[in-house]
Amino acid sequence: MDAESKLKQLYRTIILGHNKNPYHYEEMEAPDFEIEAYNPLCGDKFKLYLQLEEGKVKSASFSGFGCAISKASTSILVKRLEGMRLEDIAPMKETFLNVAFEGAATTDEEFEAFAAAKAFPGRSTCVSLSWESLQKWLDQQ
Repeated sequence: MDAESKLKQLYRTIILGHNKNPYHYEEMEAPDFEIEAYNPLCGDKFKLYLQLEEGKVKSASFSGFGCAISKASTSILVKRLEGMRLEDIAPMKETFLNVAFEGAATTDEEFEAFAAAKAFPGRSTCVSLSWESLQKWLDQQ
């Protein structure tokens, strides 16, 4: 299978899978923090919910709506956050965005599924929306 076919297959499997069955897609009862991710140009709008304990993400979830790409990207972000130290989030975000937009090599199939996004520059905000919103929140902490 050539690289382009592999990317298309990953896109179908991972992105559409996370869109259909997103990870922790629910409002959290008592979050320590609620972070809004909103793109007024397309209408994608999510809320990220975090509970922290001793500098780590104890639990994370999200709610809202958006296209398959933004919902899947947010689902993968939330999945990765649980148990992560706050200082490790920015490097993970950089890795994800480098894979998605620069074609950086990775063995992480969930990240690699977004490498097809670089062929669609108009969808870049869909890929990065929740990741960038989380980074803005981290920068304010």
